[in-house]
Amino acid sequence: MQKILIIDDDEGVCYSLARLLSNDERRVTAVQTPDAGFEAMRGEDPDLVLLDVKIPGADGLELLKNIRKQRPRQLVVMMTAHGTTETAIEAMKRGAYDYLMKPFDADVLANIVNKALNTSRLNKRVSTVIDEPAEKKSGGADRSAAPDRIIGKSAAMQDVYKRIGQVAPREVPVLIRGESGTGKELVARALWQHSKRAAGPFLAVNCAAIPENLLEGELFGHEKGSFTGAESRKLGKFEQADKGTLFLDEVGDMSVQTQAKILRVLQNSTFERVGGSETIKVDVRILAATHQHLENRIKEGKFREDLYYRLRVVEIVLPPLRERRVDIPEMVNYLLSRHREALASEANSISQKALEALMAYDWPGNIRQLENVIRRAMVLCNGSIINTDSLDFGPEASRSAIALAPASPTAASVAAVLPSSNGTPSSSGAFAIAPNDMDDLIERLLSSGKAALIEDMERLLIGRALEKLNGNQLQTAKLLGITRNTLRSRIEKYGLRPKVKVM
Repeated sequence: MQKILIIDDDEGVCYSLARLLSNDERRVTAVQTPDAGFEAMRGEDPDLVLLDVKIPGADGLELLKNIRKQRPRQLVVMMTAHGTTETAIEAMKRGAYDYLMKPFDADVLANIVNKALNTSRLNKRVSTVIDEPAEKKSGGADRSAAPDRIIGKSAAMQDVYKRIGQVAPREVPVLIRGESGTGKELVARALWQHSKRAAGPFLAVNCAAIPENLLEGELFGHEKGSFTGAESRKLGKFEQADKGTLFLDEVGDMSVQTQAKILRVLQNSTFERVGGSETIKVDVRILAATHQHLENRIKEGKFREDLYYRLRVVEIVLPPLRERRVDIPEMVNYLLSRHREALASEANSISQKALEALMAYDWPGNIRQLENVIRRAMVLCNGSIINTDSLDFGPEASRSAIALAPASPTAASVAAVLPSSNGTPSSSGAFAIAPNDMDDLIERLLSSGKAALIEDMERLLIGRALEKLNGNQLQTAKLLGITRNTLRSRIEKYGLRPKVKVM
């Protein structure tokens, strides 16, 4: 009999999860307090614990730490309705098996629980497992001092946070992949800040920005007189990053010769300066990033296969911005706040149409391009509100695309397939579909080819309900027949009421 323990102060959540997860092969126990949870663990010896991050009078992350301290092999899945980047990373850092955002998708939850229970079963078969030591503190890095933040609550970014939390404390190289402008250096910094080397230096080198004849000296240093202009000894980035972390950005642009020296550092932690014969030993963790397809570079003979496998012990892939548009409102709010003082701008809000234009655009330059567009708009706008006249997406985008931006991405998705004449507006502003037209409407919806159509419909419905009730969440939840917590999670998911002031 598999045993699952739920620790959550919300009795309704406990009841729903117990009903969902219970079957003939599983026994589910649900408690509402940490003390009851520890008592149940002693009596039940659960295969899996589902633990809420927010429990009155307790910190879920500290509870996770205590559980792992007392029971190092205990599998714990964290649950929260108020997820942040730091919470996700910390949860995985402290040994959580996984991390779930409320409300749960039943299939996703079932999949994670099944995998966790299978892992627990396999672990119990092994009699030679060596328990890992209790968590060590990662060091004294001042995380609040970082000028940049990783923004996003989308499912894709939650997966990134989980991977950061899993990998950061482990002394292994990490290869970060993604299109230009997706925030690869921010992920590298997060890995450093949450690692055991957080008190040590973090140095970044853009391998594509430094001429090849200078890159080797930049990385490994040079001796006096080693080439024309070398008037003194220079320490390279590897020596400067000793006891810390070195981030090699655009590693795919290095020459094969420089790659060979990088490989030697990874293998032996040693190198020589340019023009020198002294073997220097360093203790550096290497993080690498690229937007290139390294597998193709290997086939072309432009990237060493052995270095590829050395760097790619763990891989983190960042999604492009067009695949996580739901994060755009939060990013805009952050960028307005971040740049307002430096630009001496009055802009502190964005119009609904301008925000919709941002949401509809494909962002080939990703977050870097979005930041440039917002900064430019803050300079060009007159007054405190950014509107479409202030938006300039650059030469690759026509301004007609902005002018023709739909009233909202969701509305456009639905309007493209709603009947134009058979449906008539009701007094509430919604379409009243005649029964004999319903089959035709459903067929048109299914054949429209729109991705995430159900989410589009849900977002439109909730947005219209909020508008109808002047943003009153309690009344909106009652009207839609959902709980207020569910409504809040949907508002966050779809960016319906971002902190950005929409005029």
